[in-house]
Amino acid sequence: MTTDDWPAAELHAAVLAGELVPVGACWASVAEPQDVALRAASYAWSVSGVPLVAAGRTAAWIWGACSRPPLPHDSCVPAGERSRRRGAWAGVREIALRPADVVLLAGVRVLGPDATALDLLRDRRGFGPADADAVRGLVATSLVDPRHLSTLLAASGRLPMGRQAQRRFREAGLEADGGQPALTR
Repeated sequence: MTTDDWPAAELHAAVLAGELVPVGACWASVAEPQDVALRAASYAWSVSGVPLVAAGRTAAWIWGACSRPPLPHDSCVPAGERSRRRGAWAGVREIALRPADVVLLAGVRVLGPDATALDLLRDRRGFGPADADAVRGLVATSLVDPRHLSTLLAASGRLPMGRQAQRRFREAGLEADGGQPALTR
């Protein structure tokens, strides 16, 4: 449910009554499973049909790796693809993407789990505790194998932010002493 369906006051009252729960910028019945498709649909409503790709912590939230989405949502478009941002629900970046990096979920383009982890680790805007938690969440939910991620990071060492991403990976507690990746938190 969205504010297109009911006024915001009614939706908030239904939350207080225990009938609805917030899902990003939308609401759902307490009986409805909060799965990947539901979170993807909430993101789709938030970006109003603009052909964006959910990225960063928004993609991690859609995959179930963190409990709350960032607002505004993290979004991107493939390099060379132009898009106009509408509204305040999404920040948009242009990044280099391979077709294999993007997954279609409930009609919405989302970075795949490995691409999401790499996006978080290589983000030029910074890497805070919420970003580290999102990467650890992708590993904890078994969507990302830390050994495979370590291999991808080693291969991207010469790309922009590649070495920074390797350092962030270690600082997030995903690589134990001796170079063996492990979840240490």
